[in-house]
Parts: sequence; C-alpha cells; structure tokens
Amino acid sequence: MNPVALFIIAAGSFSILGAICNWDWFMNSRKAEFMVRILTRNGARIFYAILGILLVVLGVLACMGIVDMGK
Repeated sequence: MNPVALFIIAAGSFSILGAICNWDWFMNSRKAEFMVRILTRNGARIFYAILGILLVVLGVLACMGIVDMGK
C-alpha cells in the first residue's frame, strides 16, 4: 500500500466528516473561512464534501495502482 494514497484517503474522509458534521472549529478555521465568505456556510460544506469525495476517489485509485502517486 502506498502511504501517500492512505494519507489522501484520510484527508478526504476528514473533509467529508467536517462538512457533514458541520464542525464549528472546522468551518471557522482560517483556511475554511475564505470559502465560507465566498460560498456561505452551506455552500462551503458542499464544497468540502465534494472535495473530500474527490480525494477519497483519488486515494483509492492510487491504492489500486491506477493512478501513480510517485513512490
């Protein structure tokens, strides 16, 4: 297993959980605050959920060897 791919899956899962659970500390973080300002809080939650899904898919594809993450 590629450790980079596992890290990407974990980051994607974290992003999905932050969006679904609507964690205040997640949405009020300095980096997420920009997206909240642009998209509103619900829009930012959708953005982070989609971002997390894309990261999980990328990580799974890398674990399967379909995408080369550069070992």
